[in-house]
Amino acid sequence: MESFRKVIKGWLGKVLLVLFLTPLALVGIEGYFSSGNKDTAKTVNGTDISKKELESLTKTFKQQYLAYANGDETLLNQTFIEQKALDTLVARTLLLQQAEKLGISLSDQQIEQMIAQQPSFQENGQFSNALYENYLKSVGMNSRQLIASLRNDHALKMLSSTFMDYPLVSKLDIEQIANLQTEQRHVHIASVNLDNYKKNVKVSDAEVAAYYEKHKTVFKQPTSVDVDYVVLSPANIQTETAAATEAELQEAYKKFVDSQKSAVKPDVKHILITADSRSEAEAQKLAADVAAKIKAGTSFAQAAAQYSEDPESKAKGGAIAVYETGVFGDAFDKAVASLKPGVVSAPVKTDYGYHIIAVETPNVDVPSFESQKARLTEEVLAAKKANAFSDTVNGLNDMVVSADSLDVVAQEVKGIQVKSAKGVTLATRDPLLSDANVKVKLFNDDVKNGDRNVSSSIQLANGDVAWVKVRNYYAVGEQPFAVAKPRVKAKLIEEKALAAAKAQIQKTLEEFKTKPAASVAKGNLSFEDAGIYTRAEGLLKRDVQRAAFSLKAPKAGFWSVTTASLPNELVVVAVSEVKKNPITVLSEEQRQELMKLYSQLRGQQEFDDYTRYLKAHAKIK
Repeated sequence: MESFRKVIKGWLGKVLLVLFLTPLALVGIEGYFSSGNKDTAKTVNGTDISKKELESLTKTFKQQYLAYANGDETLLNQTFIEQKALDTLVARTLLLQQAEKLGISLSDQQIEQMIAQQPSFQENGQFSNALYENYLKSVGMNSRQLIASLRNDHALKMLSSTFMDYPLVSKLDIEQIANLQTEQRHVHIASVNLDNYKKNVKVSDAEVAAYYEKHKTVFKQPTSVDVDYVVLSPANIQTETAAATEAELQEAYKKFVDSQKSAVKPDVKHILITADSRSEAEAQKLAADVAAKIKAGTSFAQAAAQYSEDPESKAKGGAIAVYETGVFGDAFDKAVASLKPGVVSAPVKTDYGYHIIAVETPNVDVPSFESQKARLTEEVLAAKKANAFSDTVNGLNDMVVSADSLDVVAQEVKGIQVKSAKGVTLATRDPLLSDANVKVKLFNDDVKNGDRNVSSSIQLANGDVAWVKVRNYYAVGEQPFAVAKPRVKAKLIEEKALAAAKAQIQKTLEEFKTKPAASVAKGNLSFEDAGIYTRAEGLLKRDVQRAAFSLKAPKAGFWSVTTASLPNELVVVAVSEVKKNPITVLSEEQRQELMKLYSQLRGQQEFDDYTRYLKAHAKIK
């Protein structure tokens, strides 16, 4: 523990970034550490939420949603994502304010102990400076920010756990849920096809127009376009490619060698002098003295062992295990980039103190030219073909854009045709039209505002190139009557046919209320025994299941009956028996799982209600 205290109070404490407590869903980690731009996005009870915080969390949410959208940014609702991020930050701010009022907080000593006890920083049961330092170098943050973030995270966790871990759940609640989930219903189904009824349905234009006016909001359309397009593939271009020359191969080999050498990271050594136990001036002077000793003949390793305050590297001649740019800051990186092998830098100041730096370039075993010649030949020829295709595309692009016509491509390249598609939306699944780069050209502000010019060439993911021209743009909203009319008419016919079918079987449905099922004159209804179901199984179609489990339990010998509507079908749903099962039909493990799931649901509901309460009583500007 004492070794940890020394570390956290020294230079390592300035680069901590660890959130060991489980983060809340509403806590965006980037939001903890905003600095610099203080432009306010929102003020919550006098506490500012900066635009940088909002941008950072919005970016985080966007990346999460992109994973669900397979990287297709055009499918994202940017406004929704930003609003979600803002709501999350407002809720987090309110909860932190409430935690402060309630006195929920960790002391510095508790935070130090919590970090020191993390298994990832333990070696042989003891806190390891080396493990700790390696992690800290990879993330870079100071102790003030770490302690603030851990304190905030702990406060949020404690406040949320009050609701999430201790929801008000009674034994009766669980029994009622178990009864609902295990209840068994014997279901019988009869199907009435609507085709014959539709033959006799007449719908006038006046009825269609009246229905449309009354239900306009039902007939909506997504943003869509009518588009012409043309696609050009490298296979469409017949070009003679010259053989790879010796000069081209040598140039390719030189680039290969350079890439091999640049991929090797330099071996970086440093000696760190901090101002943790001395003044800034004293640290600067000591660093200059150490640099002078090295220049006078003291080896770098000796100086590191004697003076460096980097506990991980001092015993290794000052060698940094794996050098990564950004760990020590720009000044350090610039020194590394400018130093020649064997040269030792003057003291370089960073946020951590003064560094004396030395750089060595490891030897690189580069394969010979002869061993790479076959591969390089293929690469050179492939590059020539790609360049020829690119030159063709550039030439065609100039002509297409100048003429504002896709026909140019069809005229210049044999076998190419201009194609058309109507009603293309962001959700359209098509090898070309669902390409993210194409959708950006089809659905942008310029097109929305009336631009109907041919696009410039679009590089597709498979290596092909396309051009598109939007003919018509249909904004999201209510469908015009002319467009919606077929749907309205079909809807009216469906409703009238459904009403006619219900009317024909209504007498039978009424009989079920007063007579045992065996004595009901079922007419043309042919019931099938669908089987016994529980709510949890979900084996019935949703509307049928909803109807079956909405019915009252019937008396012995009777059926409870209702109807459900499916496309072109009226389904008569009957329940002949409802069997209530005791909670004991569930195993102890199942009961515990049910208790856990319900507790989580209730806890989340109560926590959400509490957050909404705080928001309703807050001053948010």
